[in-house]
Amino acid sequence: MNHQRELTELTEAGLLRRRRVAGSPCGVEMIVDGRPVLSFASNDYLGLATDPRLVDALAEGARAWGVGAGASHFLGGHFEPHQQLEERLAAFVGAERALLFSTGYMANIGIVPALAGRGDVIFADKLNHASLIDAVRLANAFSHRYPHGDLGVLEGQLAANRGKRRLILTDAVFSMDGDLAPLPELLELAERHDTWLVADDAHGFGVLGPQGRGSLARFGLAPTGRLLMMGTLGKAAGVAGAFAAGDAEVIEWLEQTARTAIFTTAAPPALSCTLLASVDLVEAADDRRAHLRALIARLRAGLAPVAARKGWRLPPSDTAIQPLIIGGNRETLAVAEALLARGIWAPAIRPPTVPEGAARLRISLSAAHGEAQVDRLVDALAEAAP
Repeated sequence: MNHQRELTELTEAGLLRRRRVAGSPCGVEMIVDGRPVLSFASNDYLGLATDPRLVDALAEGARAWGVGAGASHFLGGHFEPHQQLEERLAAFVGAERALLFSTGYMANIGIVPALAGRGDVIFADKLNHASLIDAVRLANAFSHRYPHGDLGVLEGQLAANRGKRRLILTDAVFSMDGDLAPLPELLELAERHDTWLVADDAHGFGVLGPQGRGSLARFGLAPTGRLLMMGTLGKAAGVAGAFAAGDAEVIEWLEQTARTAIFTTAAPPALSCTLLASVDLVEAADDRRAHLRALIARLRAGLAPVAARKGWRLPPSDTAIQPLIIGGNRETLAVAEALLARGIWAPAIRPPTVPEGAARLRISLSAAHGEAQVDRLVDALAEAAP
């Protein structure tokens, strides 16, 4: 197949993606495409990805359990560290049970079709992550998208659309905007309309709530009853993987029916050993979370006048994800390249990941950043083209 014309069209529209090659471990100071950069591109929100304690835990886990699981969880690949990690995660987020998945993407495309299918109805926020969008497609249920965070429209949809089972599906922290879903209000709607609520907390787990227990805990909620939580373990937790957490009955149902949990080789048990150590570090990381909150406030205070002067937008976000909306694709790429020329990496995000006319820099802060590094980014943006 010849796709050259389509690739040319992507290039001309400023939409061609490019993978940059990191020549050093994940961190705030990296080697990218052969040159040193200050990185604001990572979801390693607590700076744990290279923490020596986790490196040691992985090495010790590999020595004890090898480097592979050898089989799926049901066919001999479920090891003691897997079981211990599921129990630890459930206790940490206040759920009866948890179920491991290899990635957040696999978790979402496994969870949603297991909970909703033909004859059921799914209600999804329009700005949900791609994995949730694909999960809805796989579910083969009736689906309705509601405008981002619009509870009034959602309530109207719930009242007008019946089904055998119904499911509200939302990011907890939206990955391109950094804002939080109104989880208490969504749960109230779910309870009033006899509907499941699934919250993807990929970007809240480890960062938000008491001891980093996540977005639900930030609102005083826990994954119980009709509320199911998905959390990822490759962002703030610094390692890899994902989990679903909720009441024992729904997790048992997922264990029996979620295809991405059943029909895949289990992750190496050494990763679970590492994640057991990671959850302990996350729980004890209040100082890192406080530092991260201070960096967020510093960045926003510095960027506000820069954005106003250049006609850019800095939407409200008190999370580690700070979008700087520039608008046009080429203009956004030009700013990203101008930053890179100054040794700063902040990725340009363009459609279809974000809406047309809303291309942006997605600035990700980490507890590993320092104040001077945040100031350097602000100064560089003030000087950057156009």
